[in-house]
Amino acid sequence: MGKTTSFKTPPLFESKLLCTSLLYLFTTLFLALYNTLSPTRCLFRSSPFDPLQTPLFLYPSSYGVHKHALTTHRSSCSSPLFFSDYLDVFKEMEDLCKNSSAFTPVFRYMEGNAHSFGGNFDTKERISFFDHRNDNVDIPCGFFKKFPISNADRIAMENCKGVVIVSAIFNNHDKIRQPRGLGSKTLGTVCFFMFVDDTTLKGFHYHQLVSRKFQEYKIGAWRIVKVFSNYLYENPAMNGVIPKYLVHRLFPNSKFSIWIDAKLQLTVDPLLLIHALVVTENVDMAISRHPEFIHTMEEAMATARWRKWWDVDSLQAQMETYCENGLQPWSSNKLPYPSDVPDSSLLVRKHGLGSNLFSCLLFNELEAFNPRDQLAFAYVRDNMSPKLKLNMFDVEVLEQVAVEYRHNLKSFGTSFGEEGSKPFKRTKTATHDLLINITCCSKCQNYLLEMWDEESHE
Repeated sequence: MGKTTSFKTPPLFESKLLCTSLLYLFTTLFLALYNTLSPTRCLFRSSPFDPLQTPLFLYPSSYGVHKHALTTHRSSCSSPLFFSDYLDVFKEMEDLCKNSSAFTPVFRYMEGNAHSFGGNFDTKERISFFDHRNDNVDIPCGFFKKFPISNADRIAMENCKGVVIVSAIFNNHDKIRQPRGLGSKTLGTVCFFMFVDDTTLKGFHYHQLVSRKFQEYKIGAWRIVKVFSNYLYENPAMNGVIPKYLVHRLFPNSKFSIWIDAKLQLTVDPLLLIHALVVTENVDMAISRHPEFIHTMEEAMATARWRKWWDVDSLQAQMETYCENGLQPWSSNKLPYPSDVPDSSLLVRKHGLGSNLFSCLLFNELEAFNPRDQLAFAYVRDNMSPKLKLNMFDVEVLEQVAVEYRHNLKSFGTSFGEEGSKPFKRTKTATHDLLINITCCSKCQNYLLEMWDEESHE
């Protein structure tokens, strides 16, 4: 009989310690490789069902779309905001958009012709519209001049009947970037609109992002809407305020919207964002709080000091007007509002009574003074009636859902004020004591004293 040969485990693998060490080594190498190659650099981070993996648009290398991203110190894996299952959210949002009873009746907007797009109402007139408990009162909300876009774009905007994502680039101030993290069904149901002026469109042509042969433009997810902005405001920033705060009028059949500044790139599905920040919280609007300031006057001082607005006399007049008509520094009495100063680069809204009224009233203030919307934010929010149901989320949430980039270092074409606009009026620039030494005989004297007293107790 032949000898039976039995398989014997090599001595190298008989050691349990060695096997455990090898398993640990290969697991660590796999996780390190996954973390390096993952676009989120986060281990096993959840994403929408069957997310879109292919790029929405291939940019030429000369465009530099991914340059100058701002760094953040927050880990992308420590999530302050959690999302529900994508398919469940998609179905719920679809049902909400079909249910007209979930939204309040349409406003009655004031009509007429005026030299200014917003009607140019004085302070007393603007204040008279803050109390809207009487639904029979017509509200001024822009469009006293025609919004100069093509009929094709206007029809496309009216046909957006659910969720719309809106942004704008005027004076070629930013790059156009594609949203990331979209679920498989989102592009087929969510509208993406980017408003641009002629200067920005020339930049698109220069980099061959769009063809001169066509009158309608699309770049990836974004439908491009050219605005003949020389018929609106001299300041490009003020022209950008129109789609930012009058989105409910430009898209009259939409139910929800997200405004995203062009300096931001959205990195999560917009349906998940709306659901988490507005629907689940049962609010009219969601906006990030400012990472540093809580008082309006702090923002006003910074606006002047860093020359974010050149007309310092106008800034001081604006603050005096607000102090005279009820603006108070933030305190615990204003809770559940945790701050008076937002970071308004991302606005998530349900198009109902609260957010529509707030948007109209705020737009009127911006036309009256300047497009720095953080200055008028608390004044409108605190004085309007009915009250705005607001979710002011932490800045860490904003860092989770979007990547921020620097503005264009060089503008294409001519400088500020192209398309027939006149040079921007500049008065005296800010000094270190601006708005600080006005406690004597100022309408903001009590505001400043209360603000400093509040800060001294922190």
